Amino acid sequence: MAQIQYNHGDVILRFSDASFAYNERRPILDEVNFAVRERAKVALMGQNGSGKSTIFEMVLGQLKLNEGAVNIRKGASIAIAAQVVAREDLEKTVLDFFQGAFKQKVYDIEPRAKKALDAVNLTAPIEKKVSQFSGGEQARLLLAFALIQNPDILLLDEPTNNLDKAGIAHLTKFLVEYEKTVIVISHDAQFLNAFTQGVLYLDIYKQKIEQYVGDYLKVVEEIRLQIDRERRENARLERDISNRKDQMNFFAQKGGHMRDVARKMREAIEELEEQLVEMRHEDKTIAQFRIPSPDIVGPIVKLGAVSIVKNGKSVSKKTNVTLKKGQALLISGPNGVGKTTFLKKLAAGEAKDVEFGDGVTLGYYAQDFSALDESKTVFESLLSVMKQGSEEELRSCASRFLFDDALLRNHVGSLSEGQKGLLCFARFMAQQPSLLILDEPTNHINFRHLPIIAKALDEYQGALIVVSHMAEFTEQIKFDETLDLGAF
Repeated sequence: MAQIQYNHGDVILRFSDASFAYNERRPILDEVNFAVRERAKVALMGQNGSGKSTIFEMVLGQLKLNEGAVNIRKGASIAIAAQVVAREDLEKTVLDFFQGAFKQKVYDIEPRAKKALDAVNLTAPIEKKVSQFSGGEQARLLLAFALIQNPDILLLDEPTNNLDKAGIAHLTKFLVEYEKTVIVISHDAQFLNAFTQGVLYLDIYKQKIEQYVGDYLKVVEEIRLQIDRERRENARLERDISNRKDQMNFFAQKGGHMRDVARKMREAIEELEEQLVEMRHEDKTIAQFRIPSPDIVGPIVKLGAVSIVKNGKSVSKKTNVTLKKGQALLISGPNGVGKTTFLKKLAAGEAKDVEFGDGVTLGYYAQDFSALDESKTVFESLLSVMKQGSEEELRSCASRFLFDDALLRNHVGSLSEGQKGLLCFARFMAQQPSLLILDEPTNHINFRHLPIIAKALDEYQGALIVVSHMAEFTEQIKFDETLDLGAF
């Protein structure tokens, strides 16, 4: 694959013969070479768990290569807008949080902070604690944390997670106008297509990075067509090889001169086998699945009130929503209105004026994956919620979500955010809950998986409560009730 060419400026970042592995079972890069130029805007693409966030850690100097080099233009500054706020930062004030972006004390931090907050369209008292912000507001804080540094290379890791429509539009406009280098990881195809000019494609199986020029959606289609061509060519070669092997075995049994013919055919077969392309697996998606639920007669949950945040205070508002078997509720509203807080209370049984039916079991998808025990292995995590079935059935369930035997042995904390999301759905399949509460279930999930997940939720026969900013996803699910918390 030829090196990508941008008409922007000099190379600002280069990976040269870069190889890296966490261990023998987790190789990430194998003699990788690529370059990114000044002012380029690039999407870093790859399957969940392929090592995209690891690449960012290498650029930041937080991880060292086993071999090769990461070269950054002398004097170039780098900043990252991470996926989630670090736990040690949650109790900091906004001002202290931003001060942490600099190695030395910045005396004009307050005006810089206000300028950065304005850039992400967030109004916030600088003395407010980070933990007091909603998920969407924290996403904007993370972006502002990167922007306050005015970096030459801006790294964005799933920046649209938890952002509402207005927040995504504001971020897109900013990135279109940003005059420096941007490398972004995101599963939001429309967002990427709005401003990127190329793709770095990380293949989890070959541990290589290929580079493409063009709009994101065009590149995705180009990759799909290339995979189809490779499959057809491999199928042709494999048929030819199989036929020649049959002929070779026939001649080899004849003896005499025929053995020389067989030897020459073996050499020809070896040449054909060398032409076989190592197939990409990047387009691999999760299998179709169904989330079983027990047969419950009567209401599963009654919401007599919802808690919202208004003028910085928690307020309870009366409502009248009852969900029975097979019914679904979509909760919407702008960032900061209290959607996540309400779902957390609901899942914990702490929401006021809420009644659950007899025998209701609850499955909860927390947007920060706090419902997962990161100290357990994936196998143990699934086993802990499995309602019934054998180990073979557990492994079959796991394989539907791309968890092979090796991944089952990994600890949940070592998974990528996207893999944690898939694990949540694997757990629901094993748990068989009668009520599902999902807070931004599309976050971190590869867009190829989303139609399959939406179909499973649409066919789910328990009660369903969903918060999601992704209209393309929620439009695939039939909702019986919609509750706009911003309308109260």
